[in-house]
Amino acid sequence: MDFATILGIFSGLALISGAIFSQGGVDLFINLPSMMIVMGGTLAATLITFPLPEVVHAFRAASQVFRQRKINPNEVVRLLLTLANISRRQGLVALSKVKTNDAVLKKALMLIADGAPEELIRQTLRIEIDALRARHMDAQDVFKKMGSYAPSFGMLGTLIGLVQMLGQLDDPATIGPAMAVALITTFYGSLLSSLFFLPIAGKLRNRTNIELVNLELIFEGAVSILENNNPMLIYEKLSSFIPPKQREAYNPEKTGGAKKQ
Repeated sequence: MDFATILGIFSGLALISGAIFSQGGVDLFINLPSMMIVMGGTLAATLITFPLPEVVHAFRAASQVFRQRKINPNEVVRLLLTLANISRRQGLVALSKVKTNDAVLKKALMLIADGAPEELIRQTLRIEIDALRARHMDAQDVFKKMGSYAPSFGMLGTLIGLVQMLGQLDDPATIGPAMAVALITTFYGSLLSSLFFLPIAGKLRNRTNIELVNLELIFEGAVSILENNNPMLIYEKLSSFIPPKQREAYNPEKTGGAKKQ
């Protein structure tokens, strides 16, 4: 589980709930018609904007923000250095026997082992990177749009409530409760946008950046292996993708290279 996401949502809800309870009951903040306007309107506008498969994909991607699925780039660098040592000792064909759960890396190794032209390998891996970026951007865009639609429908609900309130001005006793109901939809819209939709879009963007860095590492590593570069040179090249404070020092023993004397 991603502890930061869980902590953020629960702490946000706890603070808002605490503010509500400290000033009275929660009854004033529960209004079914207002929920229908904000949530139903936001979902309807999203379905109008995007095809249904993209919306379904976005919600599936959103479920991943609660899972701790962060791959350390240093692990990718170590793996690629190990593969570089294997190719230098056993030949490029030996890479076809390497087992990995990463589909992009597996494709790269198969292309290298099959003797595919360097330009074809470059184009194939670049297409994989661009396709992943496009898929993830679509999911982010869905939640960004929902984050903008929710406050708008909250304001729309407020206008509906104000119209209904103005139609009952002959009874002053109803003005206060009617105004509270009118404003509650704006509260729902702002809450959904600020605590759920926009943060989810931001978290998806963060996950995308991490995956893109790992794919770029695989891309540059595969090209370096194909060019039969020295593992030390490959390390210097790939470590440039990682912030200096997070880089692991080069250790040949961990990657199947020559042992230190």
